[in-house]
Amino acid sequence: MHVRGIDMTSAPKASKPITVSECEFDGDVLALKDYGTLGSGDAFLGALRRPGPWIAGIDFPFGQSRTFLENTSNADDWTHYVERFGRLDRSEWVRFLDDYKRDRPTGDKQHKRKVDAMAGGASPQTHSYTPVGLMFHFAAPLLVEADVRIPGLRESGDPERVVVEAYPGVLVRDGIGKVSYKNDMPAKQTPAHREARERIVAYLRSDDFRKTFDFTIDLQGHASKAVEDPTGDTIDGLLCAAQAAWAWNMRDRNFGYPPDFDRLEGWIPQPTLRRN
Repeated sequence: MHVRGIDMTSAPKASKPITVSECEFDGDVLALKDYGTLGSGDAFLGALRRPGPWIAGIDFPFGQSRTFLENTSNADDWTHYVERFGRLDRSEWVRFLDDYKRDRPTGDKQHKRKVDAMAGGASPQTHSYTPVGLMFHFAAPLLVEADVRIPGLRESGDPERVVVEAYPGVLVRDGIGKVSYKNDMPAKQTPAHREARERIVAYLRSDDFRKTFDFTIDLQGHASKAVEDPTGDTIDGLLCAAQAAWAWNMRDRNFGYPPDFDRLEGWIPQPTLRRN
């Protein structure tokens, strides 16, 4: 099975592209074949439209919280609200988010999905610092346009092209603890970040990883690039591929999602989250 791990950005361009790990998976070994980049929204859409079979894990929140949705719309379907929010341009979306939280009390302005709270992720309304809300606005409508299958959220898509939400942060935390391993700003990139990336690669090669994910990773000589990239985009793409591969192995068990997950919010296929 071809597996892609995709590290997302909210506005891909040549200087900050989407990073892709291209892998092959036989159920027991995930073999990293190559890295690639996508420098525009059109390139991302083209990658989603490539004929299958393949599965991709993409690092951005596919959904919004049920609380936010209930307070802002009568959406009863993921595709419906993604298309609705997608009709807003970027500045309108930011204004919509700001207007929503302006008069709300402290602690009730930005809401997390259940999976965000469990995984330690940010609210998908966030549009600054780590702008996952902008990633949602940019990328979720493209998933609909590409007609991919998203387990639990959009089952009508092409079954040969499967997309799951990924979150490298929870894999790192569960594997080696809560550490900082990347920064986009050169002035803030430190030797400690590099050491953390070395520890992540070591974890991916370890028995602990194999026992958790029930397969091994063959980096095939590409480990150094994952360690040397100080932005973390390269290693994040690999971590997304690992979560997608686990989801593929769990495809007959709801892709690793718990049976009661919220089909408006979405889920992240991480073994420890399912157990919790």
